[in-house]
Amino acid sequence: MEEEPLVIFVSGEDDPEKAEERKKSEELRSLWKKAIHQQILLLRMEKENQKLEASRDELQSRKVKLDYEEVGVCQKEVLITWDKKLLNCRAKIRCDMEDIHVSLKEGVPKSRRGEIWQFLALQYRLRHRLPNKQQPPDISYKELLKQLTAQQHAILVDLGRTFPTHPYFSAQLGAGQLSLFNLLKAYSLLDQEVGYCQGISFVAGVLLLHMSEEQAFEMLKFLMYDQGFRKQYRPDMMSLQIQMYQLSRLLHDYHRDLYNHLEENEISPSLYAAPWFLTLFASQFPLGFVARVFDIIFLQGTEVIFKVALSLLSSQEALIMECENFESIVEFLKTTLPDMNTSEMEKIITQVFEMDISKQLHAYEVEYHVLQDELQESSYACEESEPVEKLERANSQLKRQNMELLEKLQIAHAKIQSLESSLENLLTRETKMKSLIRTLEQEKMAYQKTVDQIRKLLPADVLANCEPLLRDLNCNPNNKAKTGNKP
Repeated sequence: MEEEPLVIFVSGEDDPEKAEERKKSEELRSLWKKAIHQQILLLRMEKENQKLEASRDELQSRKVKLDYEEVGVCQKEVLITWDKKLLNCRAKIRCDMEDIHVSLKEGVPKSRRGEIWQFLALQYRLRHRLPNKQQPPDISYKELLKQLTAQQHAILVDLGRTFPTHPYFSAQLGAGQLSLFNLLKAYSLLDQEVGYCQGISFVAGVLLLHMSEEQAFEMLKFLMYDQGFRKQYRPDMMSLQIQMYQLSRLLHDYHRDLYNHLEENEISPSLYAAPWFLTLFASQFPLGFVARVFDIIFLQGTEVIFKVALSLLSSQEALIMECENFESIVEFLKTTLPDMNTSEMEKIITQVFEMDISKQLHAYEVEYHVLQDELQESSYACEESEPVEKLERANSQLKRQNMELLEKLQIAHAKIQSLESSLENLLTRETKMKSLIRTLEQEKMAYQKTVDQIRKLLPADVLANCEPLLRDLNCNPNNKAKTGNKP
C-alpha cells in the first residue's frame, strides 16, 4: 500500500489495470481508516464507561454511608445559605460566627454535612491558632499508612464492634472496616501518647460516613488537637475524671432532686456517662442524633457533650425518679434513654443551642483541682501526725472486731448445719409417712376385695343380717381391727 502511489506515478494513469489496483488500494485505505477510527471510539467509550461505573459505585457507597434518619428537616433556603458559605470555605474567608450559629441551628443537609464540618473546622482555625508545642507531628496520611502500629490487634478487635448494624461497617473486612482500620492505624502512629483507645473508633466511624479517609483523618486531628478531645483518651484518664466531676456538679446545681436520687442509689456519672464522653454519644444513640451533636461540636467544642448529657437527663428526670433501685436506673439510662423518638431528639438539640455553661465548667474544673490538692495535703498531714501507738490501737481494735465476726460466723454456720440436719430428718419422716400411707391404701383395697367376695358367697338371709356390719366397715375403715374381733 505504501508503494502503490509510486507505482501509479511511474506506469501512467491511462492503464486500466493500474487504475483498478489504485481504486482497490484507496478502498482498503478507507476501510483501515474506518477500522482505526472505530477502535479509537470504542476505547473512548470504554474509558467513559469505567468513569461512569466508578461514579455509580461512589454514589452507591455514599448512599450506604448516609443510611440514617435525619433529626430536623433542612429547608431549601438553608441549603442555599450553606452553599454560599462553602464558597467562602474554598476562599478561606472568615464568616460571621453568629450567622453560622443561626444557620447551624436551622439544620444541616446530610449530603453536605462532611463539607460543612470541614468549613466549621477552617473557621475555628482561622480564629484560634494552636501553639507549636501542641500541634500534631507534620506527617502525611499516606506516609503513616506505610508504617506498622503496635495497636493493630486492639484496632482489629474493635472493628466488628463499631456500628455493627450499619451496612457500611457490618461486612467483615469490607470497605467500611478497612477504611476504619486505616484511619485508626494512622492516628495511633501520629499520636504516640494516646495511641488507640476504645471510643475513638466510633468518632472515626462517624467521620468516615461523611467524607473520604484523608478528610476524616484531618477532621480527627482537628477534634483531638485543636478542640482538645485527646485529653480524655490519655492513659491516666485524668481529664475524664474531671469531666465526670463537672457533670455531677451540674446535676447538683441545676437538678438537685435528680442528683439526690442518683446519689441515694449510689449511681455516679462514670457508670452511664463515660461512654457518652468517650464516643461522643455514637455508641448508644441513633446516628441522626449523633450527627447533629457533631454539628454543634465542630462549632462549640467539648462543652457540647456536657450540654447534651444535661439535657438528656433533665428531659427524662420524671421517669428516672420513678426507678426505685440501682439496677432499674442503670438499665433505664443505658437502654431506654437512648431510644428516643425524633421529636424528643429535636427538643434536646434546641436546648443545647440555647444553653451556655462555659463559666460553670471552668469554675468546676478549678474546684476539682483545689479539692484534690486539699485531699493530698490532708493525707500527708495524717501520715505525719498519727503516732505508731494510735495505729497499733486501731489495728488491735480491728483484730478484735475480726475475731468477733469470726465467732458470729461460726455460730451462724453451726445454726445452718443444725437446720439442715433437722430438714433432712423431716424429709426422711415425710418419706416414711408417704410409704406407710401407700401401704395402708393397698391394705384397704385388699380388704375391700375380700368383703366383695364374702358378699357374693353368703346367702341372702345371712347377708341381710351382716349388712349393717359391712356398711360400718365401708364407712369407717379405722374400725376394721375392732370388727375383726367380733364373731
